[in-house]
Amino acid sequence: DYYDNQPCIDLIESKLGVLALLDEECRMPKGSDKSWVDKLYDKCKNWEHFSKPRLSQTAFLVRHFADKVEYECDGFLHKNRDTVMEEQVVILKASKNKLVSNLFISEGPDTLGAPPARGGKLPPSAAGNKKAHKKTVGSQFRDSLNLLMDNLNSTNPHYVRCIKPNDAKEAFFFDNARAVQQLRACGVLETVRISAAGYPSRWTYQDFYVRYRVLCHSKDVKQGDYRKTCENIVARLIPDPDKYQFGKNKLFFRAGQVAFMEKLRSDKLKACGITIQKNVKMWLHRKKYLKIQAATGTIQRWVRGHIARRKVTDIRRNKAAVKMQAMVRGWLQLKKYQKMRKLAIGLQAQIRGWKARREYVEMKRNKAALTIQTRVRGWLQRKRYERSLKMIVMVQSAVRRYLARKELRKLKI
Repeated sequence: DYYDNQPCIDLIESKLGVLALLDEECRMPKGSDKSWVDKLYDKCKNWEHFSKPRLSQTAFLVRHFADKVEYECDGFLHKNRDTVMEEQVVILKASKNKLVSNLFISEGPDTLGAPPARGGKLPPSAAGNKKAHKKTVGSQFRDSLNLLMDNLNSTNPHYVRCIKPNDAKEAFFFDNARAVQQLRACGVLETVRISAAGYPSRWTYQDFYVRYRVLCHSKDVKQGDYRKTCENIVARLIPDPDKYQFGKNKLFFRAGQVAFMEKLRSDKLKACGITIQKNVKMWLHRKKYLKIQAATGTIQRWVRGHIARRKVTDIRRNKAAVKMQAMVRGWLQLKKYQKMRKLAIGLQAQIRGWKARREYVEMKRNKAALTIQTRVRGWLQRKRYERSLKMIVMVQSAVRRYLARKELRKLKI
């Protein structure tokens, strides 16, 4: 039970649909938005997806896949009329720039698409039919949409849905409810549900065998019979028979089974790749190891010979250095000894001369001191003698006077 959007498309694109009535109203001399809405109320009232609002006479409702949408008629006719002048379109189509010319190649009538004649005038039929051939925006959109559908039906398209993470355009912020709403409005969830209910994945037997033959065993392969081989592979990989069906020329899988087999295939290829890598790496590393081992032996031999030669050279050099050191040290010690001896002799001579001069000065000083002492002692002795002599004379004088007086007294008596 799935939603069908075809009635809504017919409402918009049919002969008496919204776009057709809009183009017809644009061609009317006195056409207006209100008269167009009235025609919609009259012609489209039987459509299930069309309805009239209760409180408005200038709007209409269209029930799309997501929800009902209310359209206000103001400005529809003005926007639907192509206001670009045909002369401007003709000039752009006749441009020497290929890009500009290709952009306007489908604009206007065919007679207006050719460049003007040498006289610079347009054909009279083209000039008189400009208004008759002029397309509205709605018809251009319908033709462009039909061309797009023809291209889609002739190819195998892959759709990319752009989902806005949030309405505020903020970085690193994801609105889950808004994303689900967009997925539901775009019909992605409905498409997934329809795809999951059927067999969305389809493979031809040869393509399936070429793709997934890495998962089969040798006993599963039937030479020249791709279908039998594919039956053996699928029956062994997917135990539930409801997940696949065998057709006349193709295999049909339910949703998720191809992804499951892709995972098995990638795991198998990964395991095989790891095994190949393991053996190749082992061979490369073994070859590299043997090469390194041989190079190492050569290097060790050369290095050991170099070390031995360097050791012998060092021994000889050390022996020579010891001899040289002994000779140099002996010569240095001899020079030092001679210098020290010369310094010692000089110092001894200086000290001995200084001591002799000091002794000489001391002897000279002692002799002078003895002379001075002799002189002083003689002077002192003479002074003492003179004083003693004087005292003796005085004593003698006193004694003699005493004796003389005594004699005198005796004589007086």
